[in-house]
Amino acid sequence: PGKRLLKIRLRKVPIIRKLNGAYSFASQLLLHPRTVGAICPSSPELAATMASLIPDGSELVVEFGAGTGVVTKAILGKGIAPERLVIIEYSAYFCEILRKKFPQCTVIQGDAAKLSSYLPEGAKVSAIVSSLPLMNLSHSTRSAIIDQVRSVISENGCVIQFTYAWWMDSPFVHAGYHSDKRSMVVLNLPPARVDRFRIA
Repeated sequence: PGKRLLKIRLRKVPIIRKLNGAYSFASQLLLHPRTVGAICPSSPELAATMASLIPDGSELVVEFGAGTGVVTKAILGKGIAPERLVIIEYSAYFCEILRKKFPQCTVIQGDAAKLSSYLPEGAKVSAIVSSLPLMNLSHSTRSAIIDQVRSVISENGCVIQFTYAWWMDSPFVHAGYHSDKRSMVVLNLPPARVDRFRIA
């Protein structure tokens, strides 16, 4: 009993909780190297930067690749109502974590390349917040995701995407989108670039 109590207490120590999060990402990275693009969760600074770029509105917000929910927490912290947020996560392991953390949100284990099939008929999306490792995906998969985004995004909607390859053009640029906001987040491992894209 004493050992179990010590273990429970240690889990509540911030550094231990961070290490557990890093372990979750590292284990999933080994199992699914093409779909998990990070060795540890996004930093609070990166999450806050992404959430800050979500425009005001009443339409749906979609999050791609939520992982353990660091960005999800920031999105909700911005004031997005849980019923407006649809989370698309490929990993069953991460979906289980997300459903426990955010029971009021819609968490779908699925593929971003099939986005429209998960949304109500005719639904429009004001923002897509993406943590997908687009550069790791095949050209055909990237194209399918971008086509799905274009099919559901509202007229004034946007895509918020971060990348570690901050020196490269995003696949969204090659698809005709333009970045109207850009930030570098150095307080992240590794440092990341965040872009907000709109249809040109």
